Amino acid sequence: MEGNSASHTIEDWKGDDIIAFQEDLFDKVKARVSEKWFYTYFKNEAKKLPRIDMLNLLSNYVGYQNWNAFEAENKVKTKISKPKKAYKTYLWLIILLPCILLAFSIINKKNEYQFCFYDSIKNEPINNVILNIKILKNGESPIHRTSDSLGCFNYSAADKEIKFIVESPYYKTDTIVRQFNSNKNTVVKLVADDYALMLNYYTNKNINEWKKHKKKLSAIFHDNAEIYQFFKNSNAVELYTKQEFIQKLTIPTRSLKDMQILDKTVVDGKIVKLKFVIH
Repeated sequence: MEGNSASHTIEDWKGDDIIAFQEDLFDKVKARVSEKWFYTYFKNEAKKLPRIDMLNLLSNYVGYQNWNAFEAENKVKTKISKPKKAYKTYLWLIILLPCILLAFSIINKKNEYQFCFYDSIKNEPINNVILNIKILKNGESPIHRTSDSLGCFNYSAADKEIKFIVESPYYKTDTIVRQFNSNKNTVVKLVADDYALMLNYYTNKNINEWKKHKKKLSAIFHDNAEIYQFFKNSNAVELYTKQEFIQKLTIPTRSLKDMQILDKTVVDGKIVKLKFVIH
């Protein structure tokens, strides 16, 4: 259940935790308990047992057919011998509450997702701009997040799969679908919208940032890089030098706007071969 952070001690549950439990109880056994009922029997020392129908429902919630089945399998030895009436009253609290808490925590176990975004060409974290992330859930409104100062974002959910859209003024919008893998953080590579970036530099006459960008591009390409332009509906191929291609990447032309990188080869951190097409 998204956003659940219930305490491991049921007596410490707050309003949101109680609401989450109420909803989960309804999902599993199609029954509801009021907040007043919860406080009467879970948060305070109850003076009497709940009705048998409620005990049956709670037992069913934690995996038993009814209260008799639960009680038969969970006999508790206790030193409390008197008063006998009080023992019977609190027996169900002693043995049922931990089971409810365990069932609730298992049902609401979270998968911790972390994604870090990298520039597909520069192969470095995208931490200089904020990325807008829209998490898509079936039948629900999107959940909005943003990347942090490291170019990453975290998300906790019971889902085994996550689908989200990444948007930014200077990176092309992409839809990402990933299965949960608890063994590693997932790197997502985004394609830079060089046209939008260059247009911003030219429009705002930001010469210093333009020069920094150009220098950074120069650093990631090998001096003898093989750069090929392929053409749609044609077998023709055009070869670019490193400087010619960087020049093409740093001027906001229509061809830059329609450029798509097809493939690249990186050796020792430098691009030695790259293929692209203009749509």
